[in-house]
Amino acid sequence: MEALERNMDFNDIREHSRGLTEAEAARGLERYGKNELKGGKKNSWLKTLISQFTDLMIIILIVSSVISFFMGQNSEGIAILVIIVLNGLLGFFQEMRTEKALEALMNMAAPHARVIRDGVIKDIPADMIVPGDLILLEAGDRVPADAVLIGSNSMFCDESLLTGESVPASKEEISGRKHKNEQVSGKNMVYMGSMVTNGNGKAVVLSTGMDTEMGRIAGMIDTAGVQETPLQKRLERLGEVIVTLCLLICAIVTVMGLLRGEPFVQMLLGGISLAVAAVPEGLPAVVTIALAIGVRRMVQRNALIRRLPAVETLGCATVICSDKTGTLTENRMTVVSAYAGNNSYTLRKNGGGRLKAVCKGREIDPDKSFPLRLLLKIGIICGNTNIIKSDEKDKNSLDIEGDPTEVALVRAAIDSGFDKGAIDSYYRRVREIPFDSDRKMMSVVCRISTGELFLFSKGAPEVILEKCNKILIGDHEREMSYEDRKNIMDKCRLMTSEALRVMGFAYRPVERSHLWSDRLEEKLVFVGLSGMTDPPRKEAAEAVFRCHQAGIKTVMITGDHKETAKAIAASIGIYREGDMILTGTDLDQMTDSELEDACMKTTVYARVYPKHKLKIVRALRKRGQIVAMTGDGVNDAPAVKDADIGIAMGKTGTDVTRQSAAMILMDDNFSSIVAAVEEGRNIYSNIRKFIRYLLSCNVGEVLTMFLASLFGLPIPLMPAQILIVNLATDGLPAIALGLEPGEPDIMKKPPRSPTESIFAHGLSGVIAIRGILIALSTLASFVLVFSGSKNLSAARTSALVTLVVSQLIHVFECKSESKGIFEIKLFSNFYLVLAVISSILMLLGVIYLPFMRSVFGTVPLKLNEWMVAGGISFLVPVIFGIWREMRNRKR
Repeated sequence: MEALERNMDFNDIREHSRGLTEAEAARGLERYGKNELKGGKKNSWLKTLISQFTDLMIIILIVSSVISFFMGQNSEGIAILVIIVLNGLLGFFQEMRTEKALEALMNMAAPHARVIRDGVIKDIPADMIVPGDLILLEAGDRVPADAVLIGSNSMFCDESLLTGESVPASKEEISGRKHKNEQVSGKNMVYMGSMVTNGNGKAVVLSTGMDTEMGRIAGMIDTAGVQETPLQKRLERLGEVIVTLCLLICAIVTVMGLLRGEPFVQMLLGGISLAVAAVPEGLPAVVTIALAIGVRRMVQRNALIRRLPAVETLGCATVICSDKTGTLTENRMTVVSAYAGNNSYTLRKNGGGRLKAVCKGREIDPDKSFPLRLLLKIGIICGNTNIIKSDEKDKNSLDIEGDPTEVALVRAAIDSGFDKGAIDSYYRRVREIPFDSDRKMMSVVCRISTGELFLFSKGAPEVILEKCNKILIGDHEREMSYEDRKNIMDKCRLMTSEALRVMGFAYRPVERSHLWSDRLEEKLVFVGLSGMTDPPRKEAAEAVFRCHQAGIKTVMITGDHKETAKAIAASIGIYREGDMILTGTDLDQMTDSELEDACMKTTVYARVYPKHKLKIVRALRKRGQIVAMTGDGVNDAPAVKDADIGIAMGKTGTDVTRQSAAMILMDDNFSSIVAAVEEGRNIYSNIRKFIRYLLSCNVGEVLTMFLASLFGLPIPLMPAQILIVNLATDGLPAIALGLEPGEPDIMKKPPRSPTESIFAHGLSGVIAIRGILIALSTLASFVLVFSGSKNLSAARTSALVTLVVSQLIHVFECKSESKGIFEIKLFSNFYLVLAVISSILMLLGVIYLPFMRSVFGTVPLKLNEWMVAGGISFLVPVIFGIWREMRNRKR
């Protein structure tokens, strides 16, 4: 570790060319610390606690309680202070829980890096990298630390974050011959925060964290914070309007009480208490808690939200554009057929696990066909796979790491008798031209023991075929004829119609003087085709069907051949008779307006390039669709960023795509997208539920006091009683509604419009009617008990019981917007039941505990008074149910 300084020479670097052991990495972590940049200081728990008591209304209430002490009303002052403290503690725990939940989610979205430790490739959090680590980089990766390249293939890095240069910088590996007596230079370095735009390589880490170039300019880094959703912003504005109205009503209530001769301090406290109880100051906080809880649920269903606004947008999605490979299919490739030397082969394993080829009904050994043998060999040579473990006694235990397509090719070659280690030793790679989604092919140049150079290529059949001028027949080459090209493409179409992923293979000898030529991939010798099956995920068809039920259109986007795409899409229900299928060539020939018309009828896009994804997204959005788009490669990032909901792959996605996305699929599974849409709808539904609950209750409380003043009645609730109502009903029950399980029919409703008001579908009317009924029932209870007993304390206690119980009954009504209280499962939400029981126990304590009675001005109720208070409370949902039924019939 000590040798890792900025002026290290080649020999120092070479010592770490095989990576570290876990023990060395642990010592490095202890010495150098985590690979992270210092961020801003977080609020301490004490600061968060104090902030609960700095709200203007709370300060006014504290001052008022102090005044009540001076006026000799000690019990009133104590009650108010106790409730303020309890409310503050509840808010504090809510905020701390939300902060921890969001912090955990941010940590899950943190970048990872691939390193070689103990000789094995491992995927670790980027902050665990230490100097001396050997990291693996490829196009789309964000460089996790400053490092020196010891291997690279056509590598370019975007260093604009550091240098301001928009053109990616070319990178070279450091070599012993060239740099033996030189220090490491900038072209051999990759820097933390830069993005690999092309090629791949491996590098030894020099510095981490604040010791990197990025660390030196850490103040310039734009780190993403937690964004407020549009709904949160709208609710904050709504809260301001409600505050204004409530303060006005409270002022009127206070003035009217004073005019009737009520004590000044009592009316002052009553007015302020009513304002505190009526203003839904906890509404934004409860919404944040609901979002955090919902996002955690999404994580449990393998969907990680990076930006909170995406939660809202998910419920509005009308189109989901999904990649085929790995998302709709299992990404578990198996080579099942081949075409080589003008012969077709079906490939399958025999009882001993060895690959056999069937040609024209006869089983043959792949060794007997030179073109087939060469095709399988190219599958090993032209790829970047790594064998993790190999048990000689059990070939099925072979664990191969790499791209699924390359893994399938290597497995087929090994099963036919090839030794990967022996081939890698014989064919020494001297150059790689990496796969590129625009070129749709990959090539490597290898030197064999005789010193000869050969180029081996694999890629899309039509691309490979276009670059070939010869064909391998038997063990000799000949010029390729028009008939040969036609036969090859006919065979390709036949394979694709069977839902196989087809790949072409070719080779050519290379002269030493042409090794670094830009025209190596020309005049190739065509070897053959391989057909791989990638079965659809078992859950994909059901997920597509659920989307159809929910009014969401599913679109499949793939680089595969048109016929392969059609067969797969039809098998899982995406493609139906009459739907259009467009190819990348079709998209290139279409104008924007033509694509906008065609996109509404198209369910499959085949042979498309990443640039086409952006065109598809924009066309759909211009037609008013809310689009979710998946992506994994570096070139997918623009489309993912432009979509309403950008979705990156968690397993196969690149860092740049993940950072452009609003959501990350942790299992790369299409059904997880549908699950996230369902959770997004559930979250919005739950937010509507507790908005309905909170505002109905607050309207009821304000109207109770206002109507009592209007009709010249005594004050029905004392200040402390108003505050205990607020504590008992607005806190835990409202939060518990955020934990409400989704309604069974949530995915049978059409997507909502993003411009839809939170009060749409008659919610404002329901809030108003329910608030009026709560107020009238509370006043009725107060008047009936007061007229019968002439005891003002008993009447107020009865009003308190009616107000609290009617609100706790109402919380169960809010469990569903489409069903009444007698149609829903009352006990499906354990947390809600627990919250209601806690509130009832609090109410009973206020009435029956002697020290609480003196503080809150309550008295034990007689049986007939309980029957009045309870009976009226239970009568309200019946009256509301009748009104609701009449409204539904009218609709």
